[in-house]
Amino acid sequence: MSSGTNAGRRGVINDDEATALLGPLPHHARSPNIPGCIATRHVLVLLAFLGFLNVYMMRINLSVAIVAMTDDNNKTITPIHHNDECPGPFLNSTKKPKSTAKTFPWDEDTQNQILSSFFYGYILTQIPGGWFASRFGGKWIFGLGVLCTSFLSLLTPLAASAGVGWFIALRILEGIGEGVTYPAMYAIMAHWAPKYERSKMLITATSGGIFGTVIANPIAGVMCDSNFLQGWPSVFYLSGALGFIWFIFWALLIHDTPAKHPRISQEEREYIEKSIGPRQMTSMHVPIVSILTSVPVWGIIISFFCTAFGGYILLIDLPNYMKNVLKFDLSQSGFLSALPFVIMWLFYIIGSFIADFLRQKGYLSTVKTRKLFNSLGTLIAALSIAMVIYVGCNKYLAVMFFCISSIGSGLFQSGATVNHLDIAPKYAGVIFGIANMAGNSTGFLAPTIVGILTEGNNTKDQWQIVFWICCALYLLSFVTFVLMASGEEQPWAKNDPNGPVLDVNVDYNTSHVSDSDDPNEISKDMLGKL
Repeated sequence: MSSGTNAGRRGVINDDEATALLGPLPHHARSPNIPGCIATRHVLVLLAFLGFLNVYMMRINLSVAIVAMTDDNNKTITPIHHNDECPGPFLNSTKKPKSTAKTFPWDEDTQNQILSSFFYGYILTQIPGGWFASRFGGKWIFGLGVLCTSFLSLLTPLAASAGVGWFIALRILEGIGEGVTYPAMYAIMAHWAPKYERSKMLITATSGGIFGTVIANPIAGVMCDSNFLQGWPSVFYLSGALGFIWFIFWALLIHDTPAKHPRISQEEREYIEKSIGPRQMTSMHVPIVSILTSVPVWGIIISFFCTAFGGYILLIDLPNYMKNVLKFDLSQSGFLSALPFVIMWLFYIIGSFIADFLRQKGYLSTVKTRKLFNSLGTLIAALSIAMVIYVGCNKYLAVMFFCISSIGSGLFQSGATVNHLDIAPKYAGVIFGIANMAGNSTGFLAPTIVGILTEGNNTKDQWQIVFWICCALYLLSFVTFVLMASGEEQPWAKNDPNGPVLDVNVDYNTSHVSDSDDPNEISKDMLGKL
């Protein structure tokens, strides 16, 4: 059947069908050779990477520093007697750090309150951060979020000395500041990421957070165990100072849109704008009812919640399992606890480049690419965590399967995690804020469930229940995203409620942008070019 007959029967051709019919993109629809050493959109990715690296260092370093901040009388120095299921060495924590700074009489419950207080603020600004970034531009929302967190990091020693209440309040404020960063980055990428570079640009930028997790613990450990700036305070001074330095470069080099950038080449600006169509800051109106009743949006939200649960188990509770059940001495095996995050970071990047390659070459449509990577990631993670259950006390096989699960965690970032930009680029920041708020609620739920299941009974059998819950949630993410995901920009995301519909269609042969309101006219016009 001819393409014209087929189109006439179905009414309109979408972007993915056009790509499949046209085959690989011709040269003038691909990324051009940009004059100069580096394209401006790549400068954006680099500085975003460094920004996320710094905020994750500020988020994670307290988990190490709090050990040095707490009086020895309030630390557990007795041998571990939780269970004798897995053989291991005699473990204790009698080593005293070299830090000469003031320490505090915080018991375990107080320490947990301090560590979790960050997330109280973090979830509060997810949706507002996306809304403000979509309305006013993401540059200053992201930049000021990092700057605010950096300033508060410098005040950490002072707040800790003032009292627990002041310290918890400061951590909540840090969470409020950092909470806008991810939604703001999605709003920025809606203006800067060409259609076939969305995965690699966004994932490379946000992978700075994973890289920050990798380097935060060892750096914080070394600095806490030194006399530099009295020990543990130096951790917060370093990350805060780096944030101020980063902000100077961000403010000078980054702009909200290609049209506003004074140094972008004409070739790069035309390439970006022809790829994504003309983008402007959204009006005050956000179609919240359409968003919350959209099936593809709920596919993203459910996937975020399910995969984040497993992620927080890995980030927060894995050291507990490795130390108390597998009997690893993590003070001597820090590399093993960081290894899953190194692997996750690598597959963040690798997966994003493969995803964009498959879409750009026309091998897979957008929706099939997103479903493929989300499916691979969640199934690999589920099967690997299940294997951790079956290897039991074989600690090295357990570490191997935790690392394989991190491969899955890296791959599904090119699935649901970037799908906002496909279905609603104009409102990507708002949708991400909603989804990330749901995902980060597991920052409370995961440790709480682990605590309920293992309190007074920190055994391999109880941890198997935790891991089965992770497997079930990964499988739920797999099923729901396959059934609910879309790769097309949704009608409510295209239409301006205060004006005529603007339906942007890029013709690869002429780079013509059609602004017809009639989808049948658009279809006929496009078929004529075919």
